[in-house]
Amino acid sequence: MTTETKDRIQDTVDQNPVVLFMKGTKEMPQCGFSSRVAGVLNFMGVDFKDVNVLADEALRQGIKDFSDWPTIPQLYVSGEFVGGCDIITEMTLSGELDDLFDQKGVTYDKTKADQIRAANG
Repeated sequence: MTTETKDRIQDTVDQNPVVLFMKGTKEMPQCGFSSRVAGVLNFMGVDFKDVNVLADEALRQGIKDFSDWPTIPQLYVSGEFVGGCDIITEMTLSGELDDLFDQKGVTYDKTKADQIRAANG
C-alpha cells in the first residue's frame, strides 16, 4: 500500500464518525454484504460516509491492508475498525451495535434498531 493510499484512508476514518468502506454506494450497493450493512445503517438512520472501493483499485486493496481484514465491507466508528458484514449483523442483533453507538455518541434511531431485532428474533 502506498503512503498516499494509507494517508487517504486514515484521513477518511479520522474525519468521519462513521465510515463504511463498501462495494458500491449507500444508495446503490454492488454486493449483498455491502447491501446488508448499508441497509442496517440506513434503516437505523445513521449518518455515515460511504466509500466505494470499486471506484479505486488502490483503495480496494489498501483498506484490506490498512485494517488487516480480508473482506469488504468494513465499518469504522470513531476511527476504530469494528468489523465486516457478519460481525455487524451479530452486533445489530445482540444490541452491541447500539451500545457502541451510544458510547461513541453516534445518533441512530433506537426504535428502528429494536425493529430489526424483533424481525429477526
